[in-house]
Amino acid sequence: MKDRLRAAFAAAAVAIVLAACSVHHRGPHPGQLKLGMVTDVGGLGDHSFNDSAYRGLLESQSQLGAYIQVLQSRSAADYQPNLTALTNLHFDMIYAVGVLMSRDLSEVAQANPTQHYAIIDGDPTAFAGDSNVVVVTFKEQDGSFLAGALAAMMSTTHHIAFLGGEDLPLIEKFEAGYAAGAREVDPSTKVDVKYVGSFDDVAAGEELTQLLFDGGADIVYSAAGKATLGSIDAVRTRPAGTYVIGVDSDMDGLLPGKVLTSMVKKVYVAVFDIAKAIKDGRPLSGHIVLGLQQHAIGLTDFRYTRDQIGPQRLARLALIERAIEEGRIVPPYTLAGEAAFKPVPLP
Repeated sequence: MKDRLRAAFAAAAVAIVLAACSVHHRGPHPGQLKLGMVTDVGGLGDHSFNDSAYRGLLESQSQLGAYIQVLQSRSAADYQPNLTALTNLHFDMIYAVGVLMSRDLSEVAQANPTQHYAIIDGDPTAFAGDSNVVVVTFKEQDGSFLAGALAAMMSTTHHIAFLGGEDLPLIEKFEAGYAAGAREVDPSTKVDVKYVGSFDDVAAGEELTQLLFDGGADIVYSAAGKATLGSIDAVRTRPAGTYVIGVDSDMDGLLPGKVLTSMVKKVYVAVFDIAKAIKDGRPLSGHIVLGLQQHAIGLTDFRYTRDQIGPQRLARLALIERAIEEGRIVPPYTLAGEAAFKPVPLP
């Protein structure tokens, strides 16, 4: 898949929230492609996972002429009602954003076998018999490995940290990849770990990140959705050489020079490609896995921190990235795999 990053979507994180918690435009024209989306908790404006998905919807509107509508979930209790509401409006494709919607979407999809659905980060086993659902997952461990390698290169204390959202197998991929990437560069690097317990508690994200810094870490990778905004607040007053690594979307500009990089999942690319397939009359189904080899996972371009990182570290990071793409390094996606990981000698 090609990277369709365009400056026109730089402001896609701005949420248009109406009284009914929906984002929509005028009614569709006859024959117009209709795309609906249900966000996870955290909603639009999280500068992370939901915003990345919405960006793909905006691109579908711009390039494919699609009519779009978004229903925002304030809690897990909203998932099934929101999915059902869009189903009753007969959209051409309905996106569920987030693994936590797997059970609810499976129930709705089974009750509506002619409706097309897509779920981002869904549990593939939950949709084994649902031919009307396309499940998109990412190799988060690939980009997280690069984040861990860079963190180990940049750390002056040989002590870094990971902050997760909810303790789920999905977030375990981030943690495992990050810790293994650090070990690839410096096996002596210490990695502390904490979990927020949610993806939208910004205050808790800030508090736990402060604790990680106070505990000696000088770089925190925050894979916590909207709660990552709290991590960025936490690093704001920390001394030079202390960083946060953002997640899902490009967060570098939220605090230039203090966000070392962001581990970007190009959810927007998947959303657009699924929409285009529907428009072209060849709807996708089954399980699609996207990683570094598909250019759907990776770090940002270090536009605010390139000078701090320096050419030697960037060159070493490029070697590691190439080794992952070529299969010489296989980042682990479980904690058991991370424990067994051994650094791979590179030229």
